Amino acid sequence: MSETSGTPRRGSVRRVLIAVLGTLSLAAAAATAATLPANASAPTPPTGWSQVFVDDFTGTAGSGVNTTNWQYTTGTSYPGGPANFGTGEVETMTSSTSNVALDGSGNLLITPRRDASGNWTSGRIETKRTDFQPAAGGKLRIESRLQMPNVTGAAAKGYWPAFWALGAPYRGNYQNWPGVGELDIMENVQGLNTEWATMHCGTSPGGPCNETSGIGNNTPCTGTTCQAGFHTYAMEWDRSTSPEEVRFYLDGVNFHTVKANQVDATTWANATNHGYFIILNVAMGGGFPGAFGGGPDSGTEPGHPLVVDYVQVLQSAGGGGGTTPPPTGNRDAYSAIQAESYDSQSGVVSETTTDTGGGQDIGTIANGDYAVYKGVNFGSSAATQFHGRVASGAAGGVSGLIEVRLDSRTSTPVASFALANTGGWQSWRTVPANMSSVTGTHDVYLTFTSGQPADFVNVNWFDFGH
Repeated sequence: MSETSGTPRRGSVRRVLIAVLGTLSLAAAAATAATLPANASAPTPPTGWSQVFVDDFTGTAGSGVNTTNWQYTTGTSYPGGPANFGTGEVETMTSSTSNVALDGSGNLLITPRRDASGNWTSGRIETKRTDFQPAAGGKLRIESRLQMPNVTGAAAKGYWPAFWALGAPYRGNYQNWPGVGELDIMENVQGLNTEWATMHCGTSPGGPCNETSGIGNNTPCTGTTCQAGFHTYAMEWDRSTSPEEVRFYLDGVNFHTVKANQVDATTWANATNHGYFIILNVAMGGGFPGAFGGGPDSGTEPGHPLVVDYVQVLQSAGGGGGTTPPPTGNRDAYSAIQAESYDSQSGVVSETTTDTGGGQDIGTIANGDYAVYKGVNFGSSAATQFHGRVASGAAGGVSGLIEVRLDSRTSTPVASFALANTGGWQSWRTVPANMSSVTGTHDVYLTFTSGQPADFVNVNWFDFGH
């Protein structure tokens, strides 16, 4: 969950005033902690669904997570991001197996610890993949069977476990929340028998999504409490309905739905026209616990893990076209590559475009920003031309270079062209440029260089020619 407001990045008047992401910290407990038994595996997908990601957390007791699937977030913030993840949480995230470890019985344990000086450590892991989103006309389901830290009352003060997802443009930027979207599938504080689910979007504070609170709802766990037993927490993102909607479930019961028509079209597009990555963590303290009595104190008991049986992502295919980014790799250099279909980026934001054909462009681009497009196939006949569909509403005296680099952000550019104001941020033109001969398959880096700190370009698409 995120909260607290940020400031316009680099002071640009066209960047929306954004909220700083206050992320949840993930904690893992020691392998010796007593837990309920896990399922042998994630459930078989229902008819019409296919599994696109799964981790059952099988492995040797005391070992770390599978780093093919996950990456650790450590410290008290992202590099260059807000302190204490923007929420005021007090723990330091680590990759230590005392905080994040498998238990040898098919569970992941994320355990907050407190040392003799009163300092808290915990754990936070994120999927390496950032491309989780439904196809046009399809559905995406992200789910986990987990047990919240089994601690209640005064001993639970400050605990803040969560299972959630963030919009892909946040990775590497860390200043564009909540516009890029956040989907909180499970949050809990203070050991309460309550699960909160929330969608964050728009601007903060306030805005169309009521930030920093977001559009949320809550419900109790039944049968056993959230702390005493495993429950299944899920989110379905459905593009087969009109309007598009995001639904949240506890043990198969839909208790919260957010529909696209609850906000304006631009807000929804900015929050959903890209992939997401998944996060598991346990924070200690911060704004959300603060709203229910405060952060950890001397009576808070360390060592109670968030216990995760499995995480899986299912997809139900839809029909028709759309703006869903293509899979990584296998891009045709000689067909238009949509700028918003990047595999990773720094500094750019997807936004709705009024250019011919509609869809999205990438904007708020200034000196040092970049976007990466993997697996662009130039074939055996050399490409010698680069074309960029660009627009600029930059102030007088502000201009910059759009550059093409291959396989590294720091390699020598093979093509570039300069751009200044074109008449507005949605005043589009296609600019050609000669390029060094290129064959084969490469990762293409669009890099942006300017002598001024201000935004200077939007990009809708690009391609190459012979």
